[in-house]
Amino acid sequence: MASVMYALLLCLSAGALSVVQGEDPYLFFTWNVTYGTISPLGVPQQAILINGQFPGPNINSTSNNNIVLNVFNNLDEPFLLTWNGVQQRKNSWQDGTLGTMCPIAPGTNFTYRFQVKDQIGSYMYYPVTAMHRAAGGFGGLRINSRLLIPVPYADPEDEYTVMIGDWYTKSHTALKKILDSGRSMGRPVGVLINGKNAKGDGKDEPLFTMKPGKTYKYRVCNVGLKNSLNFRIQGHPLKLVEMEGSHTVQNTYESLDVHVGQCFSLLVTADKEPKDYYMVASTRFTKTVLTGKGIIRYENGNGPASPELPEAPVGWAWSLNQFRSFRWNLTASAARPNPQGSYHYGKINITRTIKIVNSASRVDGKLRYAVNGVSHVESETPLKLAEYFGVADKVFKYDTIEDEPPATVEDKITLAPNVVNQTFRDFVEIIFENHEKSIQSWHLDGYSFFAVAIEPGRWTPEKRKNYNLLDGVSRHTIQVFPKSWAAVMLTFDNAGMWNVRSEQPERRYLGQQFYVSVLSPARSLRDEYNLPETAQLCGIVKDSPKPPPYSS
Repeated sequence: MASVMYALLLCLSAGALSVVQGEDPYLFFTWNVTYGTISPLGVPQQAILINGQFPGPNINSTSNNNIVLNVFNNLDEPFLLTWNGVQQRKNSWQDGTLGTMCPIAPGTNFTYRFQVKDQIGSYMYYPVTAMHRAAGGFGGLRINSRLLIPVPYADPEDEYTVMIGDWYTKSHTALKKILDSGRSMGRPVGVLINGKNAKGDGKDEPLFTMKPGKTYKYRVCNVGLKNSLNFRIQGHPLKLVEMEGSHTVQNTYESLDVHVGQCFSLLVTADKEPKDYYMVASTRFTKTVLTGKGIIRYENGNGPASPELPEAPVGWAWSLNQFRSFRWNLTASAARPNPQGSYHYGKINITRTIKIVNSASRVDGKLRYAVNGVSHVESETPLKLAEYFGVADKVFKYDTIEDEPPATVEDKITLAPNVVNQTFRDFVEIIFENHEKSIQSWHLDGYSFFAVAIEPGRWTPEKRKNYNLLDGVSRHTIQVFPKSWAAVMLTFDNAGMWNVRSEQPERRYLGQQFYVSVLSPARSLRDEYNLPETAQLCGIVKDSPKPPPYSS
C-alpha cells in the first residue's frame, strides 16, 4: 500500500511543485513563453521570456527526478525546447528536437514528461526552432546528486548558475531572414552574463554575493551563438569539479575556455579582500575581442571592482592544452553509488568508425553547411514519428552519408534529411574532422561520449595510439579546433532517434546536423518507451492510427 501512496512531502519552490511518491519524486512546472522587450546592450530589442524572465527559470532537480513541464506557447511561431545533455533514456519522444517531436503550435501548450535518470551535473535548455535561441528562451538545468551518494568535495555555501554567451542586437526574425537569404548572420555585438553586461559606472547591481571565507559552486554554461568564451573572475582561482555530468580531477585554473554548448562546475572561495570583483567572459579566436562582465560582491564588502580586467589567453594551442588537462575522476561516485571509473571504455573493441567532416558551400547561390557532403533539411514529419508509424520511406532515406566522407566533401553539397542507421549496443568511434578555419562545437543528444583526443591535422588510424583510453571525461559536447580533429567513443545503448548537431545555431539551422537512428530489434519496453499518449502528431502521420504498442 505504501508503495502506491503519496508520501507526506509537498513543497513549492521556484515555480515548481514537488511531489514525493513511492516512486522517484516528481517536479511540476508551468512555463508561459512570451515576447518581451529587453535592452541588455543599450538597444531595445524583442526577447523570448519564460514566465517573464530572461534568461529563463532554473530547473533545480536531483538524480532520477521526474520532470513534468507544461509549456504554453504565446509566441506567433511554432516553438520547441531541448534539454541539452539530459539523456532521455529510452525516451527520445521528449528530446525536444525537430527530428523527434512536433513543435508546439502558437497559442497551444504541450507537457514534457521525462526523468533525469542516472545523471548528475550542470546542463541547460534552449529553443531549437527557427533562430529563437538568439532571442532567449534558455536557462540552466541542474541535476544534484542524491543525498546518500557522496560528492567529492564539501557542500558549498550556495550554488549559482552562470549563463554566458555572445549576443546580437538584431531580432531573431531578422537573423533568420539573413540566413534564409543565403548569407551568414555576421559577428555578434557583445557578450552577456545572465542576460546582462555590467557598465562599470558604480551603479551595477551584483549578479552574485559571497560571504567572506565561504566556498561557492558556479555552474557556467556557454549558451551563445557563435563564439567560444574565456571565463574568469578577478583575483579568484577556479577549481574545476564537474563537466557535463562527470566529476573531474580537481585542477585549479586562472581561466577556462567554455565552448558553445558546454557547461562546467567551478568552486570559488571568497578569501580575498571584501569588495566587488568582476566576473568576465570574453570571445576567443576572434579579431575583435568582445567582453561581458558582471559584479560579484562580498557581503559587507567595501570598494568597487578594479577596472583592470584579468587578461585572457591568446591562440588555440593554450585551449588545446587545457582540454588535455581535463581528467575523469575515476574514484568519485557517479549518479549511482559505483565509481565513475568502473566502466573501462578503453578495453572495448570498436565495431564501427564514423568520420564526420563539416563543410561550408553554396547551393543555388545560398550558404549551406554540411556533414560529409549532406546538408540536413528538416521534414514536416519528425523523423522518429515517420519511423514509428512505418512511413520512414516517405520522409527520409537511411545512411544518406557514408562512414567515410567523399573526396568532394568540400565543394558538392546535397540537401536532404540526414539519418544514420546505427546498430543497438555497438561500441562506436566518431571522428570529427574540421577542415575549416573556424572552431566547431559538436553535441550528441541521448548520450555521453568519452572525449579521447583532440589534435591538429587530419585523422588516421595510427592516431589511436595517442588516445586517452583511461580517464577521458564522459561528456556530451566537444570542440574541434581549426584544421584539427577530435575523437570520441561511446556505446549506442539508448534506443531512439538522436540528434548530432553543431552547437552554433547558424550552422545547425543551415544544415550542419544529422540524426542517428538506434532501433532495438526486440521492440520492447525494456529498451524504449512507447509513443506517449499526449504526443503531438503532425505531417503525414497527423491523422494516422497509432501502431501497436511495444510489449514488456
